[in-house]
Amino acid sequence: MTAWLSVLVPLLVMFFALGMERVESRLRESTVRQDELDEMLEQPRPDELRALFRQGTGRALELFRLRNRGRRRGARRSRIPSA
Repeated sequence: MTAWLSVLVPLLVMFFALGMERVESRLRESTVRQDELDEMLEQPRPDELRALFRQGTGRALELFRLRNRGRRRGARRSRIPSA
């Protein structure tokens, strides 16, 4: 019985550690920058708020990033002098 426990306990601890590593890596990938979240909440659009409440922060920030990407492209185009 003691021999089984001496083999089983380290294996259980190892599998638990591997599982926690997978959870931690997913959390690390989905981190949200505080300044980006603050900016989104200062000037929200209806579709971003709807996504925030229905699907969570990830989808709302994705819509916010798409909106900002479009704004930046427009700003770059306006800087180019017309020929």
